[in-house]
Amino acid sequence: MREITYAEAIREAMTLEMRRDPDVFFFGEDIGLYGGAFGVSVGMFEEFGEERVRDTPISEAVLVGAAAGAAVTGTRPIVEIQFSDFITIGMDQLVNQAAKMRYMFGGRAQVPMVLRTPAGSGTGAAAQHSQSLEAWYAHVPGLKLVIPSTPYDAKGLLISSIRDNNPVVFMEQKLLYRRKGEVPEESYTIPLSKSDVKREGTDLTIVTYGRMLPTCMEIADEMAAKDGIEIEIVDPRTLRPLDAEPIIASAKKTGRVLIVHEAVQFGGFGGEIAAIIADSEAFYYLDAPIRRLGGLDVPIPYNPELERNAVPTPERIRETIQGLLA
Repeated sequence: MREITYAEAIREAMTLEMRRDPDVFFFGEDIGLYGGAFGVSVGMFEEFGEERVRDTPISEAVLVGAAAGAAVTGTRPIVEIQFSDFITIGMDQLVNQAAKMRYMFGGRAQVPMVLRTPAGSGTGAAAQHSQSLEAWYAHVPGLKLVIPSTPYDAKGLLISSIRDNNPVVFMEQKLLYRRKGEVPEESYTIPLSKSDVKREGTDLTIVTYGRMLPTCMEIADEMAAKDGIEIEIVDPRTLRPLDAEPIIASAKKTGRVLIVHEAVQFGGFGGEIAAIIADSEAFYYLDAPIRRLGGLDVPIPYNPELERNAVPTPERIRETIQGLLA
C-alpha cells in the first residue's frame, strides 16, 4: 500500500468528499491560494475554485457562526481554524449555538459541520498557539470530538466527520502533519465511536492519542526488545462519543494502566478515562493504581527546551512505566 503524510491524508479526505457531494465546501483563513497555514489544502483552490474553497477575513467568531448557519440550512461546511487556540474566540457560536441546535429544535434541525484545527506544541509557536484544549470541547454535550493519530485514521475519520449530521471538532496535531503511513487511495470511513488497539501486550496498558501515540509506540517497541516488557496501546481516536469497552478490556487484561496526553494533566481528558476504568469491573483486576501523565500546569513556553519539557517526554513516560511495573 502507498504511503502518504498525515496532511496529505486530510487533504485527500476533503477532496474526495467535495467531489462526491456538491453541498460540501471549505473555508477559512489563507486556505485558498496560500494552501493553509500548514499547507494542508494546497491545490484545492485550483480544483474547486473560490466558491467552494473560500478565503475569509480574520474573525474566528464569524467563521464558526457562519459554519453553523450554513450547516443548519442544508450544506456541509468544513471550516479551518488556523490554530486550535483561536477556537476560544468562537466558543459562543460553537458551544451555545452549534452544539445545541439539534436538541433545542427537537431533531428537526441538523448541524453537519466540521471544525478542523491544528493543536498542540512542538513548533516554537509559544503560549497562544500551542495549547491542547480537547477536554474543554469534550465537556460540551452535542459536540463530537475526533483526534486522529495516524494518516490512515485521519482520512477515514475525516470522511466520517464530514458525513455526520452533528458538529464535529476535528483536532490535528501539528507535529503529525509530515509523518507518513499507509493509506488506501479509495474512499473509506472509520466510525466516530471506535477505539483502536494499536499494539497488543500483556504487561501494561497505555491509553493515548494524538502525537503521544507514536512516542508511546516507539517506547513500547524499545522496552519489548530490551526488557521483554509487552505494552498494550489503546488509541480512543474519538474522545466524544468515547468507545470505552476496548479500554476497559485492556485494563482487565494487563492489570496496569497509564494514560498519556499532551494536554495539561489537571482537568485533562485522562481523568475521565481513569474514572471510567475505576467505575468498571476492570477496577477489580488492577494490580496498581491508574496513573496519568499529562502536560505541566503552565502555559507552553517559547524556549525550545522548556517547551519540550512542558509536555510528557520519552524519559518521563519510561520512568512512569517502570514505576508501574515495579
